[in-house]
Amino acid sequence: MRFTPLFCLFLLGACTVGPNYNGPPAVGAEAVARGGFVRAGQAAVPAPPAARWWEALGDPTLTILVDEALANSPSIAAAEARIRQGQAQLRQQRANQAPSVSANGTYLHAELPGAGLGTAEDRQNANSSMGLDFYNLGLNASWEPDLFGRVRRGIEQSRAAVEQRYAGLADAQVSLSAQVVQAYVGYRDVQARIRLNARSSELQRQALALTRQRYAAGTVSALQVERLQNQLESTGAQAIPLDAQADEYRDVLAILTGRTPGALDPTLAVVVPVPLPPASVAIGDPAALIASRPDIRAAERALAAGTAAIGVNEARRFPSLRFMGILGLGGTSPGDVLDPGNLTTLVAPMLSWSFLDFGRTAAAVRQSEAQRDEAEANYRQTVLAALQDAETSLSRFAASRRQLARLVSAEESATRAEALNRQRVAAGTSTLIDQLDVERQRLSASIAVAQGKAQLTNSFVAVNKALGLGWTPAVPPQP
Repeated sequence: MRFTPLFCLFLLGACTVGPNYNGPPAVGAEAVARGGFVRAGQAAVPAPPAARWWEALGDPTLTILVDEALANSPSIAAAEARIRQGQAQLRQQRANQAPSVSANGTYLHAELPGAGLGTAEDRQNANSSMGLDFYNLGLNASWEPDLFGRVRRGIEQSRAAVEQRYAGLADAQVSLSAQVVQAYVGYRDVQARIRLNARSSELQRQALALTRQRYAAGTVSALQVERLQNQLESTGAQAIPLDAQADEYRDVLAILTGRTPGALDPTLAVVVPVPLPPASVAIGDPAALIASRPDIRAAERALAAGTAAIGVNEARRFPSLRFMGILGLGGTSPGDVLDPGNLTTLVAPMLSWSFLDFGRTAAAVRQSEAQRDEAEANYRQTVLAALQDAETSLSRFAASRRQLARLVSAEESATRAEALNRQRVAAGTSTLIDQLDVERQRLSASIAVAQGKAQLTNSFVAVNKALGLGWTPAVPPQP
């Protein structure tokens, strides 16, 4: 069989140097084989979790705030802009496979000694010179065949970079939804504590008034009056930072939803209890975690891009072939550019090979290989950190449930003590001041329960964030 130069060129065009990407390394094999999380409590079930996990809290206002944040947050807009940047770079890489054509018009004027002398007088004077004008209008074209896959590897690298930015967008959605829920829970917790603090201050104020009456009657000392006065002032002082925290949470929620501070004050003015997670929480398994967490996906795409970069630099070791062509009309007068008889064509193949670059290309290849190794190590670390994050959040969630159960039991005991002491007051065996003190103890237990509820819900938020939930799938660019 006789191989023509064109057929040889076709064979070279099918060659792609550099390593092929065969997927990420296997990390967390023990956790995947186990099929479940070690720290999952009784409330965690290995069922597929819901992406919009905040809807399980059953708070319509919270759902609206999360949706507004995902639609209007500047951080999401910035992540989407980074995707568009990567897509433009990918289109640019793909365009490198096609020829480039440019139109140009040229005018040249030259003073050439002894050239173009047409008269006898000119021929007698060898030192004379004559001006020369040249007009040209045409097209220039150039094309470089991708003989060793440098452009193809560049496209592969750019595509992986775009997919990495899609994963970055998903990661921003995960973080944003968690931030909104945490800020909302914090605000409702502060609201509840402000209300309970006000009730505690009212009870202390009543106790102080009764003690002053007893002091006037000479049955108690001034020291007891001052002690109750001190307690009342301390309780009132605790309300001041709570009010500031409420303002801060409202402003944080406004900023997260893309609004100015104070814009959500009317919406959040109504007192609503802290939303609580459901009795059972779907968490999936470690394999689903590795497949769905956006930061793991981003690390895997970074590894794919690093692998493709090796091929880009490897291709620079080999020769490159470029075809250049010129097609134009021209002559010594402006009218010549319109005469088809003055057609000028030129085809110039050029072969270049930097075979002696004193190790620059080899150093670039080694650098790309080291960057690929770094990306692989980062991927391993990301997977292990994600597994640790999930296990830690599940452990804290289970502990928060147990702690809240104890706090609720203590509140119920304080409520029963309040009822029993009220019976003693009715029977005349206990004073009203003692009753007010018992009620303050019950309020303290209620404050602890409110804080425990907020901690439980925040633990639920941490679980869903660790699982990588809260992002909307987007379709990355296809080859």
